[in-house]
Amino acid sequence: MIIMCPNCGGLNRVVDEKLQQNPQCGKCQASLFSGKPIEMTGVQFQRAMQKTDLPMVVDFWAPWCGPCQGFAPVFQQAAMNFEPRARFVKINTEIEQQLGAQLGIRSIPTLAIFKKGQEVTRISGAMDLGQFTQWLNQHL
Repeated sequence: MIIMCPNCGGLNRVVDEKLQQNPQCGKCQASLFSGKPIEMTGVQFQRAMQKTDLPMVVDFWAPWCGPCQGFAPVFQQAAMNFEPRARFVKINTEIEQQLGAQLGIRSIPTLAIFKKGQEVTRISGAMDLGQFTQWLNQHL
């Protein structure tokens, strides 16, 4: 499985059996999983979509959005609970407007799951941890 380092962006090949053993980046030696969502730019997101194998759960949000701010701790908790099954990514649509338009993000927060470069599902609106966990279990 190819996994992008959240620290340096390096690509790492990790066998499935070693995902639970806190793998480290071969380039910068940082942990490949921190249990925290990763803020990505549009360029980083496109690269991750093209080059990595791990499913990505993406929170499209904006700093001025009250529901987005309220959902952030839920997304953080889910990242701690679900890594390394998936990579949790945050995309600031205020900064990455072109990416938001390209993906048809019309309301925020919008949550989407991508596997092997393809969008699998999406849902708009904030959820509590129980609802979000149920949604993730259905689609990951």
